[in-house]
Amino acid sequence: MGSVAITYRIMPEDASTDLGPIREGIKKAVGPALKGMQEKDVAFGLRAILALAVVDDASGAGEKLESALSAIPHVGSVEAIDLTLI
Repeated sequence: MGSVAITYRIMPEDASTDLGPIREGIKKAVGPALKGMQEKDVAFGLRAILALAVVDDASGAGEKLESALSAIPHVGSVEAIDLTLI
């Protein structure tokens, strides 16, 4: 197949969660596949982290990456919100 660009929305457990350690956890989990990261307001003080990663589609790396992101401490949920073939 080829490479895919996947945007993940990573939600903290609650609005008072410090996003700094989560951002560091994302950098470690994704490694060199991480191409960008930004924070976005959701509602009522809750902020999500949007992380863009480029991975090989054939190896099933997207699902493995989603599992690794879910295992980061204080992450409430992880959702792939955009997937684009490169």
